[in-house]
Amino acid sequence: MRNILPARTADPPRLHPQRRVLIVLVAAQVLSGAGLAAGVTVGALLAQDMLGSTSLAGVLGALSTVGSALAAVAVGRLSDARGRRPGLAAGYLAGAVGSAGVIAAAVAGEPVLLFAAMFVYGAGTATNLQARYAGADLAAPAHRARAVSTVLVATTVGGVAGPNLASATGDLAADLGIPYLAGPFLLAGAAYAAAALILVVWLRPDPLLLSRAATPRPEPDRPHPDDVRGSGVSAGTMVMVVTQLVMVAIMTMTPVHMHGNGHGAAASGLVIAVHIGAMYLPSPVTGWLVDRYGRLVTATAAALALLAAGVVAATAPEESVALYAVALALLGLGWNLGLVTGTAIITETVPPATRARTQGLVDVSIAIAGAAGGMASGLVTATAGYPLLAVGGGVLALAIVPAVLTAARGR
Repeated sequence: MRNILPARTADPPRLHPQRRVLIVLVAAQVLSGAGLAAGVTVGALLAQDMLGSTSLAGVLGALSTVGSALAAVAVGRLSDARGRRPGLAAGYLAGAVGSAGVIAAAVAGEPVLLFAAMFVYGAGTATNLQARYAGADLAAPAHRARAVSTVLVATTVGGVAGPNLASATGDLAADLGIPYLAGPFLLAGAAYAAAALILVVWLRPDPLLLSRAATPRPEPDRPHPDDVRGSGVSAGTMVMVVTQLVMVAIMTMTPVHMHGNGHGAAASGLVIAVHIGAMYLPSPVTGWLVDRYGRLVTATAAALALLAAGVVAATAPEESVALYAVALALLGLGWNLGLVTGTAIITETVPPATRARTQGLVDVSIAIAGAAGGMASGLVTATAGYPLLAVGGGVLALAIVPAVLTAARGR
């Protein structure tokens, strides 16, 4: 029972267009990763500075998440109607506009404008995630997960560079008469705009439109694999939603738990850095594993990694930064396995004619799950404690195994 879906045997040669698509997407993802990380690095600090209080600083993250969810729908629908190129480019341009709005709000000292701009800025996050689907549009069935992984891992380069340029962009902003903390949004706006330009100019042929043109229509008197796509969509969505919820919940409260045990910002920053690296760097290996051993095996591995993360985090001695780092590395690895597996299932389950729209709706579910995990984590920790949150999240992750197994049996 290696794969949920049988591979199509009539896929036409797509090697050359697929290679070009991946090169263009990787270049755009490096830039968009810088834009995404640069803004996230100082967003809450900028809100705190403008409001003079920490009470509403967390609202920025919520607004960005809501904006990301709505943008996922918009990017999916536009891609469905016109192709990946205009859909992704429009999403990155919206992220650039949001970045400019944040800078304008900082200069004017207008918190309301800041909140509105962060809502629009969330479009960049949604588009960065949607781009992974474009990498799989033209991939052969045996290489879809590796194509997804290639696009994902490119985000790591920009994600590491963005925060490290925060100081330099802050100095540049100060020289231009812009508040120091708004500096990283100069980088974010430029990076998102450049990513959009790369896609508009070089993402040709459009991978989704070419995939549709190359996909033969099913014979009217014979059942088509897409006729039973419902279970596959449910399984792929379940995998990604649960892994996102568990990851965000444990990740959000780990620095808070460490701070309560006397650890400083440097220790928690190191743990989060390890976590982010584990979220993206294993992508090439994960893609190979998904393609080589099948979706059920890697979905199970994702669940076990998340369970192990919860157990290690819950039982780590209060003074052990190393074990917290191990726990969040396992958490990031589980998320990576789940995201790549779920993406592969969705891509191969949904026909090209409705693929982009469905993928956009799936990513809305992922964004909502992340927001729910972040909000619930504080309540659970306050009422039951961090260890119960960590173990409970790990146990919840096991739910993805029967979902994928049921879909596999249905196929």
